[in-house]
Amino acid sequence: MSPAIRLFRRLVAAGALTLMTLSPAFAVEKGVFFPETFTLPNGMQVVVVTNKRVPVVTHMVWYKVGSADEARGVSGIAHFLEHLMFKGTDELPPGAFSRIVAKNGGRDNAFTSWDYTAYYQNVARDRLELVMKMESDRMSDLRLTDEVVYPERDVIIEERRQRIENEPADRIGEQINATLYVHHPYGTPIIGWPQEMSTLTREEAERFYKTWYAPNNAILVVSGDITAEELKPLAEKYYGAIPTRPVPERARVQEPPISAARRVILRDDEVRQPSIRRSWHAPSYRVDPNGHAYPLQVLSEIMSGGPTSRLYRSLVVDQRLATSAWLGYSPTSYDLGSIGMGASPAAGVPMDKLEAALEAELQKLLDKGVTDEEVATAKKRMLAEAAYARDSLTGPAQTLGAALATGQTIDDVENWPVRIDAVTADQVNAAARAVLGKTNHVTGLLLPLQDKGS
Repeated sequence: MSPAIRLFRRLVAAGALTLMTLSPAFAVEKGVFFPETFTLPNGMQVVVVTNKRVPVVTHMVWYKVGSADEARGVSGIAHFLEHLMFKGTDELPPGAFSRIVAKNGGRDNAFTSWDYTAYYQNVARDRLELVMKMESDRMSDLRLTDEVVYPERDVIIEERRQRIENEPADRIGEQINATLYVHHPYGTPIIGWPQEMSTLTREEAERFYKTWYAPNNAILVVSGDITAEELKPLAEKYYGAIPTRPVPERARVQEPPISAARRVILRDDEVRQPSIRRSWHAPSYRVDPNGHAYPLQVLSEIMSGGPTSRLYRSLVVDQRLATSAWLGYSPTSYDLGSIGMGASPAAGVPMDKLEAALEAELQKLLDKGVTDEEVATAKKRMLAEAAYARDSLTGPAQTLGAALATGQTIDDVENWPVRIDAVTADQVNAAARAVLGKTNHVTGLLLPLQDKGS
């Protein structure tokens, strides 16, 4: 860690740092995780973040493919394959992977998004070679049979019932998303639509695996008690031996211009906490022609960064209309992203009154904007979090893997503090008006059956 970042952390902890009185060059310099990186001859990128506090490592393999890369009609196949990756190779029988990790004192899991699929293990440093051997084995030698595939299809169908169909908040979230993205695959749930999940086949899973799961379409990120020099021979031994394969480009349709506001209402007996949320299309880091991504991150911190944020202070504390209020934005999508705001009403508050108050806060933002002081305070909090981010074992691996899988570079990640520190109030206001000033948004209302107000 550089002396400047170390000084920055001490000043933040002491409450002595005021970014309004420090020039950006002094307050922040390039660097978050200070990773080392190299690329194997077969095209697989390897990233190492050294952290020698404890003899433990996080080992992650990220594939640059997610549910948004699925062919139409087989929604959920990316997530289904994630499950099937635990079903065995010529070397390991079904289920043995996780049992071996646990037997060696580690933890493992996997997750799928629209843009990537990742597999990880947290293990002691001296067990790293073991998990590298197993992970590289299933990258190249997955063996599927009907006997393991179709019972697992029942598992993901039940997972959908439990996680979405039995949860009104998740059901309306799915419907809002499908209404916000009417053409782009981000409107399709990652887990899949139920009528298509029930027809997924072993052959389709194998086809998806052979199309996308190649070393030249993967990123290895290791964070913890190891250096790049120490990792490189292991990476070459296990992953470097896997032949490269042609991988298709991520050809996705573009979302058409939307000219009308839309409204989604879900009433359900199971709703205990009503809510309202509103979503807009927004830029991502990769698709940001007007340079709004970093200012929108600062805006999100101003509006929703804790109990002193604008929305919480106004709607929860001052007006007592809500139990929660938020504005959320993440620019890490491969294609266009989204930004949303919402609230849950306090007891006895009609939803139309809360919606009017939320709209009033939005209009105040658009009319009057944010101040230099609000921007400086938000950046101070954000930069402090960045300075502490490297202390985590898994955080660096997750941040770098997600960034690289969605079109960013290591330089983009390492320059994040500098770019955030350079954001001005004028830029935040311009981004807010360009994105939140649009009327082609989607509003979702989650209501109990007996509530007739909408």
